This record gives sequence, C-alpha cells and structure tokens, in this order.
Amino acid sequence: MTPPPSGYRGRFAPSPTGPLHFGSLVAALGSWLFARRAGGAWLVRIEDIDPPREVPGAAEDQLRTLSGFGLEPDEPVVRQSGRSDLYAAALRRLLDAGHAFACRCSRSDLAAVGGIHRSCTPSDPARAPAIRLRVPEGEHIGFQDAIQGRFEQALDREVGDFVIRRADGLWAYQLAVVVDDAAQGITDVVRGADLLDSTPRQILLQRRLGLPTPRYAHLPIVLDATGRKLGKSLAALPVDPADPLPALRAAWGFLGQAAVAVAGAGSVRAFLAAAQAAFEPQRVPRTAPGPAAAKSRADGSTLPAYRTTAQGRDTA
Repeated sequence: MTPPPSGYRGRFAPSPTGPLHFGSLVAALGSWLFARRAGGAWLVRIEDIDPPREVPGAAEDQLRTLSGFGLEPDEPVVRQSGRSDLYAAALRRLLDAGHAFACRCSRSDLAAVGGIHRSCTPSDPARAPAIRLRVPEGEHIGFQDAIQGRFEQALDREVGDFVIRRADGLWAYQLAVVVDDAAQGITDVVRGADLLDSTPRQILLQRRLGLPTPRYAHLPIVLDATGRKLGKSLAALPVDPADPLPALRAAWGFLGQAAVAVAGAGSVRAFLAAAQAAFEPQRVPRTAPGPAAAKSRADGSTLPAYRTTAQGRDTA
C-alpha cells in the first residue's frame, strides 16, 4: 500500500531484545494507522544501541513478523548501530555549548537523593565518566499529547541531569531517538504510553540541539492479568505471523475501534485496507481496557482473544 504524498512521517522503532509480542503489535499497528490516515509515510527503525540486551537474530525476526502482518515500511529500515557518527556530532555540540558535562557519579553515589542528579558528588577519579545533559533549576516542560492530553513534568525535580552517553561508552536512548527522529524527518511519534515520561527529556534535547519537536501520541499500554506491562510479563509470548488475523483483530479492538469495520476481512490485505478506511483516532483510549474489556461495547465491538505461539504452544 503506497501512501499518497503527505508531509506526515511516522515510525515504529522496536529494540531487538526478543520477538514482537502483542504490545509491540499494538504500537506497530497504531503508528501505521495514524500515518496512513494522514496519507503519510511509515518508517521502521531498529533501535540496536544496547548490545548487552540484544538477542541475536531478533531484529530480523521482528522484521519478518511485521511483514507477515502486512506492515511494510515505506523506506529502507534504519539501524541505530550504524549511526554513531550522528550521535557523536550531537554530543559534541552539547558539550561545546555547555549543555552537557562529564559525570563520574555512580548509582550508589546518587542513592541518597533518590537517583536524581543535581550536582556531582566526590567520586573515584579513575571511574569512566558518563555524559549528562544539564537540566537547569526550574526547568518544567509540558506538551499536548494527542491521546493522553496535557502532560507536564518538572524535569529538575523529577528527573535531574540525565545521561546521554553511558559510562560504558554506549549511547543513551534519549539522545539517539532525538537525533534519529530529526534526521529522518519524523513529524509524528506514535508509541506506547510507557514512554510518556521520557518525552519531556526528549523535548529538552530537541531545544538544546535546535531540532524540531514532533507531535506525540502515546497509545495505552498492554497489561497482563496482574497489571504488569506485557513486555515484562511471562505472558508476553510472540504473536504468530503465520496466523495474523486474530492478533490484528485483537489489536484493532484494543485501540478502541469498531469490530464491525473489519468483520468481513478475510486476509491481511483486506483487513489493513478496511482498517485504514475506518480508523478513528478519537476512539483510541487513554488507558488499557480493564478485565471487562471482552464485554460488548456500546457499538457492539469487543476486544477479541488472540493467539500467540512460543516453543510450539498456543495460548489465548
């Protein structure tokens, strides 16, 4: 499905720490739907800047899964592991401008202040430094989220000076995502609400680097029966690209959309065409459906069960 020309540019950016699960599918489908509704481009970026957490082959598996669900990016896939020069250039600008500084404080050094860095403590001079972004006193940042509404954060009190390059030399997510969104011309970021409180940090970085701030829409987080984020749960089994329609229908329902709109779709192509035509962003809920989510909604739609596979097992 080639979108018509539009200034809208969205993206889905998974980390290769394992197979895509239902929460990942919700984020992928949600970002794809927002982009398609706007007649824009949808990109995929592999956020592979944390090798200790990565699973060999996971990125390729994730891309195969997206393809099995009909979610094909409009441009070549970008991998953060090949973009270190961009991050280094941004870091030099921040350091030269005095917006960033080297810090040898350890987590134990900051434990007494709740882990929030406001000034450096006496530390081992031989310890490799991290680089932090300086957060001025009184720095409060707010933005209007398309789903969650107004969100504000007192960065100085709630976050403090935050790491943009780790002491082990690896790039921090906050810097990499800001640099990449700007480099790829991303106008709209649609992602899970677990990243909502990271957004003010990213907006501050955008301002310090003179980069545009995209529009944001944070989707509800998929939780398991115990209320934990699905990605951290034993229930986070991979979705099955060999049988994609049940999971696609479940993700559509989780996003608050009317089941009748895709009821007649017998293939992935037909489902995505119907979903693109019927998607109503205003129906996306702020929070995940509760235990009664499978009950009929006012319009007759439901949150259907979905199947996942892992080690030859099916689960509902």
